[in-house]
Amino acid sequence: MRKIAMAIFLSVFLMMVVFTPLNEASSSGKPNSANSCSCHGSANSGVTPTHNFPSTYNPGQSYTINIGVNGGVGGLNSGGGFSLTVSKGTLSNPGADAKIVQGSATHSNSNSRSWTVSWTAPQSGSGQVNVQLAVNTVDGTGGTSGDAWNTITHNLNENIAANQPPTASNVLISPYGNVSYKANLNLNYVYQDPENNPESNSEISWYVDGNHIPSMDGKTTILSTDTTIGQVWTASVKPRDSMGKVGNQVQSSTSATIVDIDSDGDGVLDGNDAFPNDSSEQYDSDSDGVGDNADAFPNDPTETSDADDDGVGDNADAFPNDSSETADSDNDGTGDNADAFPNDATEQLDSDNDGVGDNADAFPFDGTEQLDSDNDGVGDNADVFPNDPTESADADEDGVGDNADAFPSDPSETADSDEDGVGDNSDAFPLDSTETLDSDQDGVGDNSDVFPNDANETQDTDADGIGDNTDVFPEDANETMDSDQDGVGDNADAFPMDANETMDSDQDGVGDNADAFPMDANETIDSDDDGVGDNSDMFPNNPSESSDSDEDGVGDNADAFPNDPTETMDSDGDGVGDVAQKIAEDKAAAEAEAAAQQRMYLIIGVVVLFSALGGLLFVRKRGATDIDLYDGKLQLQSDDFTPHAPELPQNTLPVAQPVVDGSLPVQSQQFAAVEPSVIQQWTDESGYTWRKMSDGSTLWWNGSDWQRT
Repeated sequence: MRKIAMAIFLSVFLMMVVFTPLNEASSSGKPNSANSCSCHGSANSGVTPTHNFPSTYNPGQSYTINIGVNGGVGGLNSGGGFSLTVSKGTLSNPGADAKIVQGSATHSNSNSRSWTVSWTAPQSGSGQVNVQLAVNTVDGTGGTSGDAWNTITHNLNENIAANQPPTASNVLISPYGNVSYKANLNLNYVYQDPENNPESNSEISWYVDGNHIPSMDGKTTILSTDTTIGQVWTASVKPRDSMGKVGNQVQSSTSATIVDIDSDGDGVLDGNDAFPNDSSEQYDSDSDGVGDNADAFPNDPTETSDADDDGVGDNADAFPNDSSETADSDNDGTGDNADAFPNDATEQLDSDNDGVGDNADAFPFDGTEQLDSDNDGVGDNADVFPNDPTESADADEDGVGDNADAFPSDPSETADSDEDGVGDNSDAFPLDSTETLDSDQDGVGDNSDVFPNDANETQDTDADGIGDNTDVFPEDANETMDSDQDGVGDNADAFPMDANETMDSDQDGVGDNADAFPMDANETIDSDDDGVGDNSDMFPNNPSESSDSDEDGVGDNADAFPNDPTETMDSDGDGVGDVAQKIAEDKAAAEAEAAAQQRMYLIIGVVVLFSALGGLLFVRKRGATDIDLYDGKLQLQSDDFTPHAPELPQNTLPVAQPVVDGSLPVQSQQFAAVEPSVIQQWTDESGYTWRKMSDGSTLWWNGSDWQRT
């Protein structure tokens, strides 16, 4: 019975499962459906979406977005879902019960009513972002009668950061330092803007000797014609971006001092040289453009030469190459001296002396002949040009006489000005006999044009394949460029990007101009200008010293003993160093003191000995003959015991005789004390006076007496 009941229950359960209707919405999410949820009951039925999207966003920032729903159906199995789309930015990192599909966020099951997802805002300049959110609630019965949904839209505006000012750096004037008055000055700097806004109307200011020159504002190049020798030019830049934001003013880190030069090396600076590029000329007294050395008339601005040496300048001399003529009053080409009719420009000769010039006389050698109106030797009746003395026939009837017609048989041509066989009408260069064509129409004929098909070039003087217009060195086949514009081509220039240097004779990487020792690869600097490079100079900042042979820290020039590390001074100039002399003097003083003490002990011993001997003599019996010492000799004394003590002379000292073979001295001697004499006396640079004595001692005067050192 129990088995039958269980079978019936299972059958009914399977039928319920099979015939239960499917839910229209997906329990695993519905992407890109944030504008409706019509499968879940009715809209706005007590359901409210919630979110924490900000009202504005910072470009590129990531936000954690919390999605939720308020209201809706309850119940044991109740759940919900959502769909979120954003017009810009990126959704990522979905939390529990959520997922990202096709760029949209949605629920991954229907078990929750709150979800999280990350949103990364778009980049700067993206503008407003639109957010669409749909949520729903379900009762979990599988039907839709209890479900409800709602949607919401939200707009976020971009936070636009305040425009930061631009900056200018590396503000440099080039060339800088001492700059030729012929050079232009250029200002270079680096512009930077935090927002990458382009530069617009940055304020460029120029200063001469520290004074602002408003007329030069805004220029990045100052022409040499705007500078004057002696001026010091500096500049500053105040950057401005296209939004009008102005940065801090920055002064140039370099300056240019305008100096005069001697371009032609003739010893006269360009500022005083009328011909700065001509070493043979310096002055132009009459300002006629010709130097005094070459000007035959240096004080006459109208004359410079006298070709025939007749004392009349060529400009005023009608015949500058004929010393016999200077004037042509009638301007007929014949000098007045040779002109039979000096005031008649039509006549110069009168061959038959009939008073009529040969030009007007049809037959200058025969006064009986008929007229020849044009004086061409052809009668007027036969002369096609009776009034033209140069013509009488016109074979091609082109109106130009055969004599003047270069092509008398060709009516289309009459002249060949350059006599090259091509008529002027057909000749591109009618006055140049070497040219007839100009293929590139640059004004230079094909025969002379090295580049006949290039209108920008015509010559290649140095035949290096580069036209003279492009070639910086048109006459040097080894050079075409001068990158640093220093006048030396890049191929020959050891420093092609440095206008201040061209050579490195010792190949040490430092240009000859900056190298104090251009021929010595081991040296470049001489800080103390003593002619010895810093690398070799033991005293690089002392111009009076460069070596220290004995390495005692005192230079050889100041060291009285350059090869003795124990001595540096010889104050008294005796050839013995102060240190050794002090040691010797101290030793001598000690020895002298020991000798004196030894002599004192000896004298005391002698005195004691003699006293003992005297006592023995005095104890003898009265009347006996005594032996006495007097004046250094043994004397016999009478019995009266009266002593005859020797009187020692002043300034004498007894000197004990040396002991010989162990015996006592037999007598004593007396000698006068000898005072040492002065050998040398001098006064040092401190004002102290010194004496060198004969006994080897040294004394100095303390103001009241002499003191031994």
